[in-house]
Amino acid sequence: MLENPKVNVKIKLSALWASATFCYLYGDYFELYAPNKINSLITGENIMDSPTKLLIASIILAIPSLMVAFSIFLRPKINRILNITFGTLFTLMMMFIGFATTDDWYLFYVFLAFLESIITILIVWYAWKWPKEQTI
Repeated sequence: MLENPKVNVKIKLSALWASATFCYLYGDYFELYAPNKINSLITGENIMDSPTKLLIASIILAIPSLMVAFSIFLRPKINRILNITFGTLFTLMMMFIGFATTDDWYLFYVFLAFLESIITILIVWYAWKWPKEQTI
């Protein structure tokens, strides 16, 4: 029999945030292969057509990346609050953005949004069920 040690909730949360971050990155990368995407980037006729929009997108996408480390290093109380808050926020964002897609070229995005939603729901679940200290 192989040993299956119990994994600390902080490590579970960190791994889930890393997985979500990879999915976000893959979605953005694969989007470059959609028809006319590169042309819209070259001409500036795309959704990220201003420095402010790029900054806002950068701040939003920095959150999951930072949560990888925060989930390990922060104290349990604030850690739990941030994981529940951001996990819920990113689940709602993916359900709103990802599932609103109807173009066949973006079916990959719907799949990734579905996967990201499952991951962020798990983040909320593990944070919500954070084990309590045993008192003697």
